[in-house]
Amino acid sequence: MRVNTESLHFSADEKLLIYIQQRIEKLTQFFDKIIDANVTLKLENSGQVKEKVVEVKINVPGDVLFIKETNKSFEHAIDKAVDSLKRQLIKYKERLRNH
Repeated sequence: MRVNTESLHFSADEKLLIYIQQRIEKLTQFFDKIIDANVTLKLENSGQVKEKVVEVKINVPGDVLFIKETNKSFEHAIDKAVDSLKRQLIKYKERLRNH
């Protein structure tokens, strides 16, 4: 599976990119026909606190799964996004089996 990571208005360090790659690739345990994943990292100013926004779009055969998570760190946002995507992939796989 190919993972494309894009950081808007800043440059992500190599350690973060590797972490994202590893976490997204673990999703293949739940559904092995994932085509690719697009990850967008953004910084969002909400008052005094800078929120980190992670958007993940996963292309699977016949559908696109999307999740947007916000947190104080990119690592926590990625973890939450991967957990949500895991549930979405399991539901998607069950829908495929029922048809």
